[in-house]
Amino acid sequence: MQALASDVTSVFAVLTITTQIFSVILILAFVFKNSWGKKIILFTGKRSVLIIFITALLATVGSLLYSEVIGYEPCKLCWFQRIFIYPQVILLGLALWKRDSKIVFYSGVLSFVGLIIAFYHYLLQRGVFETAPCSAIGYGVQCNEIFTMSYGYITIPLMSVSVFLLMLLVSITQGLYSRM
Repeated sequence: MQALASDVTSVFAVLTITTQIFSVILILAFVFKNSWGKKIILFTGKRSVLIIFITALLATVGSLLYSEVIGYEPCKLCWFQRIFIYPQVILLGLALWKRDSKIVFYSGVLSFVGLIIAFYHYLLQRGVFETAPCSAIGYGVQCNEIFTMSYGYITIPLMSVSVFLLMLLVSITQGLYSRM
C-alpha cells in the first residue's frame, strides 16, 4: 500500500505542477492581451467546459484514490472541499453532453468557494493558522495533519488549491472568450 501511495502522490504532484504552470500562463494571458495572450484566451475559452471537466474528474479520482484505496481518512475541511468539486464532474459532464457552456459561471463560483477552503486548509497545515484540531470537535482526523508532501510544498490541500484555482481561471477565460 505504501508503494501505491507513493506512486499516486508522484502522479498527482506532477499534475499539480502542471495545473500551476497552466494557471500562471492564464494569468499572464489576462495581463498581456497581446497576440499570444489573446490566442491562449481564445484556445482555452473555446474548450473551457472540457478543461474544467477533466480537471474536476482527475481531482475527484485523486481524492477517492487517497481515501478509498490508500486509506487516508479525509478531515472535515477535506469533506468541505469535496462538496465543491464532486458535483462539478456531473454538472460539467452534462454540460459537455448538451454542449452548454453557461455552466462555467456556476463552476467558477463553486471553485472560488472551494479555493478559499483549500487555501485555508493549506495554511493551517503549514502552521500559519492555529485552530482546534478536527478531533476536538468530534471528528477523527486533524485538519493540520500532513499525509503526503512532494517537492517540499505540495500537500493534498495544495493539490486542491491548484485545481480550484485553475478551474476558476478557466471560468474567467471563458467569460473573456465569450466577449471577444
